[in-house]
Amino acid sequence: MGVKNFWSACTTSGIARSGEEFLKFVGPGLLVTVGFIDPGNWAANLAAGAEYGYSLLWMVTLSTFMLIVLQHNAAHLGIVTGKCMAEAITEYFPCSIGRLVLLSAFGASVMTSMAEILGGAIALRMLFSIPLPIGATLTAVLAAGLLLLNSYNKVEKWIIGFVSLIGIAFLYELWLVPAGWVPQAAVGWVTPSFPQGSMLVIMSVLGAVVMPHNLFLHSEIIQSRQWHLEGEAFIKKRLDYEFFDTLFAMLVGWAINSAMIILAAAVFWVAGQQVTELEQARDLLRPLLGDGASGVFAVALLFAGVASSVTSGMAGGIMTSGMAGEPYNTKDKHSITGIVGSLGCGLVLIWLTSDPFKGLLLSQMALSVQLPITMVSLVALTSSPKVMGKYANGKGTKLLLYVLTSIVTALNLMLLASALG
Repeated sequence: MGVKNFWSACTTSGIARSGEEFLKFVGPGLLVTVGFIDPGNWAANLAAGAEYGYSLLWMVTLSTFMLIVLQHNAAHLGIVTGKCMAEAITEYFPCSIGRLVLLSAFGASVMTSMAEILGGAIALRMLFSIPLPIGATLTAVLAAGLLLLNSYNKVEKWIIGFVSLIGIAFLYELWLVPAGWVPQAAVGWVTPSFPQGSMLVIMSVLGAVVMPHNLFLHSEIIQSRQWHLEGEAFIKKRLDYEFFDTLFAMLVGWAINSAMIILAAAVFWVAGQQVTELEQARDLLRPLLGDGASGVFAVALLFAGVASSVTSGMAGGIMTSGMAGEPYNTKDKHSITGIVGSLGCGLVLIWLTSDPFKGLLLSQMALSVQLPITMVSLVALTSSPKVMGKYANGKGTKLLLYVLTSIVTALNLMLLASALG
């Protein structure tokens, strides 16, 4: 992973120079981390903390570890080959298998779009009393417009900045919670626990953190920079720094996810209060924001819904353009089809949903069900010398990736068993 080379660079070139070099490569990991502060993620964490206290924190730890390994692997694919994951699947997989993989991944992007659009709709209902179907339509149209008109980058920093402030607020509020949570959380972070009836929430937390569409998105963001054309020395340097970009970003995500669950446990679980709607998450911010918590939460939820709807729509476009063997391009019909299809199908699912909060949880669970397919596909690509050359996964990395895939598959089988039981 280039750790030795990284620190060698720090000592030989100086801390300041190394810092400047590192900042040039930071970005993709942090962009993915914003996905930790999306409506589906909030719903999963709220349910985990409110219903089961600190006992499901271990899933945040496991999911974050998985995400570090998988995002790093997806980034390697983009850096070395100059292709995103969707393009590589189309080029190197048999046609029928490749289509099935990408269609299932597109289905995951639809479920993601459903959750993100629904979050924006709930925010509009909180702010302006707009009915959920109308709010969902407005959110989907706005996200599609930002993508198709290439105007998202004009507001991206403002959206990411505001949503990130909410994540920081969750972290800060841990200081306001009585310290009694620390021993229980410490045990919860490292001790697997399966309380009765918890499999839906466990898999929702997993799907909310390790989202399949983010693996496609990360590889696209990386490959779009075309670092593979800069020569072998540059590729090696990029591989060194990318790991630390991913590691730092994912640890920030782990902290924010943990803070949400701990606060939900402190506010709802301790009081024995049931959570039935996402709007209740505003109560987590009351100790810091007081009476303004509702408005600030609603605005943050709206921004998060729009921002994450844009990324899920983009992921849909990446997959359909990849099926055509083309790079993602919002002016191309294949990318447009994926963008409109992902957001449009997600919108239709919202119109058919009678229980928004349950719909959010089920959408995140669906991501965990698809995840093993994406993981196996990624491992097959990054372990192939034909695809990666000398940068193909070693035996240890390959074994680790397959062990993680087996864990996710086993958890899905446990979910199925609990549903049938």
